[in-house]
Amino acid sequence: MPSATAPAPRPSPVPSSSPGADVTVTDPALVKRAVKAAALGNAMEWFDFGVYSYIAVTLGQVFFPSSNQTAQLLSTFGAFAAAFLVRPLGGLVFGPLGDRIGRQRVLALTMIMMAIGTFAIGLIPSYAAIGVGAPILLLAARLVQGFSTGGEYAGASTFIAEYAPDRRRGFLGSWLEFGTLAGYIGGAGLVTLMTALLSTEDLLSWGWRIPFLIAGPMGIIGLYLRMRLEETPAFAAEVAKAESDRPKVPLREMVTGQWRALLLCMGLVLVFNVTDYMLLSYMPSYLTSELRYDETHGLLVVLGVMVLMMIAQPFTGALTDRVGRRPVIAAGCVGFLVLSVPALLLIREGSLLAVALGMGALGLLLVCFTAAMPSALPALFPTRVRYGSLSIGFNVSVSLFGGTTPLVVTALIGATGNLMMPAYYMMAAAVIGGVAVWFMSESAGRPLPGSPPSLEPAELEAATAAATKPQPATA
Repeated sequence: MPSATAPAPRPSPVPSSSPGADVTVTDPALVKRAVKAAALGNAMEWFDFGVYSYIAVTLGQVFFPSSNQTAQLLSTFGAFAAAFLVRPLGGLVFGPLGDRIGRQRVLALTMIMMAIGTFAIGLIPSYAAIGVGAPILLLAARLVQGFSTGGEYAGASTFIAEYAPDRRRGFLGSWLEFGTLAGYIGGAGLVTLMTALLSTEDLLSWGWRIPFLIAGPMGIIGLYLRMRLEETPAFAAEVAKAESDRPKVPLREMVTGQWRALLLCMGLVLVFNVTDYMLLSYMPSYLTSELRYDETHGLLVVLGVMVLMMIAQPFTGALTDRVGRRPVIAAGCVGFLVLSVPALLLIREGSLLAVALGMGALGLLLVCFTAAMPSALPALFPTRVRYGSLSIGFNVSVSLFGGTTPLVVTALIGATGNLMMPAYYMMAAAVIGGVAVWFMSESAGRPLPGSPPSLEPAELEAATAAATKPQPATA
């Protein structure tokens, strides 16, 4: 994305005398800054995710008693999972707040809270230094992270969607998940590099703190970018229609008034997150614990798949603008339904080439969701309740289905002894996602519900020229 430039005026509606109807004319420089600011927050969230996942064994030794290594690891992941439990609470707070005081203010708040939570982990004394206070402080920092994350994804996707011109919303929205992948790769890569360069003693003594302390400067940069932005045109128009600058939307209206859209949202988020967490979080453990695959090679394969996904992400986002969100999401659902078993059989074959091919196929199918969802999900809800309803639907679905995927699949394998359970679980998710796609409306190239058409300056000029072009005289 091009570098940031000086703040530009807020895009504003064009008078109704313009061709067709009232429209919003976007400012290209402002749109690019909005995409950067939103994507950086997602990158920061998943940077922490990558760091925490890859350094879990070390954190267990730092923060928990040393009597049992398995108990240490379980305690570490327990603190990690606690963040998912408070995500819906964060969504219930930040979502309605974003519909009342504005997207920009709430996204600035979630950014600084995420940065504080992550940075704080790097400052916590070890268990050897302060005893039981260490894991308690770790849990508190994780809860702050999880609470703030509850308002991050829905707000960031809403922010980009409301700034983007209608015909490029898919492409611009795809950069949000590009930030996700970049953050995870950055976090995991940094831990891998530190593990290679530092001794075990140095890593346990001070090295583990470095990735978490990096969150401080990242948060300041992200906050600076978000504070420079103005409110989205859609929310500004909603404020203008209200009697005050703080529109009040009852929570009941966000839920019961949007029950159909919420169900569609939860179904789409289910297939999106089950496949996402299966591939990027669970598969490294599956390769190691179930297939006895070398741990280092398994992690490197996953990182390679994520690089492949990053390359495909913006191209697939642009494809959703041309052919529509529904066909691309449907292709992902059909692909997981048909190819999950063959891909897992390839992975189970065990050779590096077979594992890479199987994981690569699943990764490219996942791009159908990561590229389309940031633009498809905000379009399910009208401007008045978009942030709140999307936050509730997204975070409830992630907490119930996405974050629990590794635990549920591990339990299913343990209960049945069937190593193909990951494939069957993805297939079931694909069926639910397919039903949601069937009932959702196409949103590509169309205005967001409750908003006028959003055009780039060149589009408006072309439409104006076409409308004012003299018509040939008739006989």
